[in-house]
Amino acid sequence: MVVDKPGGMTSHDVVDFIRRHFKIEKAGHAGTLDPAATGVLVIMIGKATKRSSELTGEDKEYEATLTLGRKTHSGDAEGQVLFESDVSKITEEDVRRAFKSFEGEIKQIPPMVSALRYKGKRLYELARKGKEVPREPRKIHIKELRIKKIEVPNIDFFVACSKGTYIRKLCDDIGDKLGCGGFLSYLRRVRAGEFTLDKSVDMDKLKSFSIDELKERLIDK
Repeated sequence: MVVDKPGGMTSHDVVDFIRRHFKIEKAGHAGTLDPAATGVLVIMIGKATKRSSELTGEDKEYEATLTLGRKTHSGDAEGQVLFESDVSKITEEDVRRAFKSFEGEIKQIPPMVSALRYKGKRLYELARKGKEVPREPRKIHIKELRIKKIEVPNIDFFVACSKGTYIRKLCDDIGDKLGCGGFLSYLRRVRAGEFTLDKSVDMDKLKSFSIDELKERLIDK
């Protein structure tokens, strides 16, 4: 099923609620959303959990906002501020040129604040201790990167991308490209594979569901 994850909850929180509320033993999700992010969270129940690798590997689509003039250690609004800068001289042409350079197949270094492992430890666990370790660049594919609105310091955009793409890091890299720093200030996932927001249920409705209503919302694939 598809849940429209609200901001302030982790992806695990949503899965844990479904397990406890509906007394379901097997449940998982197909691709983590950061706590501040909202939108499509694909929930796998029962035998569908065996399809985790397949579903997690699907392409994703997001609506997002990049805010220029500040670089954070995590690439988002929650991170420690590394520096701030003046953006008054950043033009629309500068922004469009920078965005254009990230289209297609590129290499991206995963952020330290991520769930990837280094010598058995999650990167975010090391980051919390103030540690930074080497990360190998990973090949990703930005299939579409479309600017929707430019009102410096904020740039609203749409991105369609491959598995393993960190939108926080994309924003951080664009900010670096412009020389002023930047961070992800808004993120909403609108599609994961074939699953879209119009197939989703929000958490408030989910909390009022009976087990039969839950079963009615399941997508049998």
